[in-house]
Amino acid sequence: MRLATEPLKTQKVYLLLRDKVVSGELRAGARLPSEFALAQQYAVSRVTVRLALDLLAKENLVEKRVGSGTYVKGAEFGQPVTADLSNAFAHLIEMGRSTAVRLIAFEYVEPPEKVAEALRVDADERVQKSVRVRSFDDVPFSYLTAYVPERIGREYSRDDLAHMALLELMERSGLRAETAWQEVGAVLANPEVAEALGIGVGSPLISLTRVVHGKNGRGMEYLQALYRPDRYSLQMNLVRKGGEGSRHWSPTSEVYRSERAPRPRAIKRKVKT
Repeated sequence: MRLATEPLKTQKVYLLLRDKVVSGELRAGARLPSEFALAQQYAVSRVTVRLALDLLAKENLVEKRVGSGTYVKGAEFGQPVTADLSNAFAHLIEMGRSTAVRLIAFEYVEPPEKVAEALRVDADERVQKSVRVRSFDDVPFSYLTAYVPERIGREYSRDDLAHMALLELMERSGLRAETAWQEVGAVLANPEVAEALGIGVGSPLISLTRVVHGKNGRGMEYLQALYRPDRYSLQMNLVRKGGEGSRHWSPTSEVYRSERAPRPRAIKRKVKT
């Protein structure tokens, strides 16, 4: 775990080098410059560089060879997870079955004000709060905090949530999602999330907030999802609609791809959420 108390200069060098490895700028097998050269490049001490390299080695991104130097191992993460932003509920159950989940927390609590307002729960109604980490190819990619009204949460157990997708559990109870609102942004990983996802404190994360309502506008779920950008991406396919003077782009579930356009590197299989 990378603690928040680590020197900021170490974090800076670590994040800069990590980004180059994950993006492919530093290719697998390449030898990194010496600690002295990196210290000069980033205007820090050799100790700072050594600590940053140690963090990269813990993530299995580089290999330190005695008497030879430090070599890039590359971001060997297998296939990234890709989500269709325009069709958020497509294949949610499929993803739940094709990825591994670790349940960190499961409890009934008083809802935070923003959650209570979004779910439109009664003043004295509690919510079920769960925290899960999902992994694909044995690498964690998402940190999910979900709030569900207690009346819904009582329909399934802690063990159920540890083995089944939340949407599948809701549908099993006879509930149906009718509408949803979602917002996408970016945040920095705090120590707790960083440890769970196996990344450094302060690493950038995709942030997605989703509020789901069922029949008659009753709240079903408030989700706060954090994703590793090196393991998860959002896509939206668009189609141009309307007549001349009023044309606009609208989301579509169909995929439009030019045969001459290069396919995204390293993406061979897609799992939509």
